[in-house]
Amino acid sequence: MEINPKLKQTRPGKLIGITAAVLVLGLIAANSFATVEYGHVGLYKTFGKLNNNMLTPGIHLKIPFFQSVIQVNTQVTKAETDTTASSKDLQPVSTHVAVNYSVNKDSAYNLMNNIGGNFDAVIINPAIQEIVKEVTAKYPAEDLITRRDAVAGEISGLLTARLAKYDLVVNDINIVNFKFSDAFNQSIEAKQVAQQQALKAENDLRRVEIEAKQKIAQAQAEAESLRLKKQEVTPELVQLKQIEVQEKALEKWNGVLPSVTGGATPFVDIDSLTQK
Repeated sequence: MEINPKLKQTRPGKLIGITAAVLVLGLIAANSFATVEYGHVGLYKTFGKLNNNMLTPGIHLKIPFFQSVIQVNTQVTKAETDTTASSKDLQPVSTHVAVNYSVNKDSAYNLMNNIGGNFDAVIINPAIQEIVKEVTAKYPAEDLITRRDAVAGEISGLLTARLAKYDLVVNDINIVNFKFSDAFNQSIEAKQVAQQQALKAENDLRRVEIEAKQKIAQAQAEAESLRLKKQEVTPELVQLKQIEVQEKALEKWNGVLPSVTGGATPFVDIDSLTQK
């Protein structure tokens, strides 16, 4: 049985048409949904114009091909900036600052509509550089090192007020590094060495003074002890000591008197006289 040639021509055309229709429908369906990631909010953009209807994380419908969804990150984000400034005593200072900030999600529309997605380059980095230069110029170079917390606090306060105008929240600020000239670093090192040597000399002097006071106190204690002992020596005590010595001598005597002593007068031998 032969197939009508007209049917041979129509069937492939229908298949192509159906395939094209399916592809178009699939493309339309794929462009009818948008996903807002966690930690973000979404804004509709229709024909280049933002809509202030904020979208929460999840899947949302949109008009295919004519509408898109812009995602705004509301999580804490870090901005790092290098600045070069001068201290109050005109020392060149290079500063590396890290700022943790976040976008106020309730005001994301205002930020994106007025500034745009590159707000970090347009707003944050210039503000950091300007404020760091302003604060650095208030402090001598050494104070920038010894009072880093105070400097960071002042920078944080000014930056918080500045970025609040654009609905940006400053969560934290860290001065990662202060870098000075080699000459200044050498002068600081020399000063520290001198301070350490002076402190050592002071400690040595205190140690010598303490040892001298200890010796004086010891000598005074010994002198006071000797004085008290002298006060305890009375004539009665001397006589008592003499009696104790004599008693001990009698205890040791064997009853024999010495027959001869030195000198011109000899002792008389009593035993020999009694025997006669």
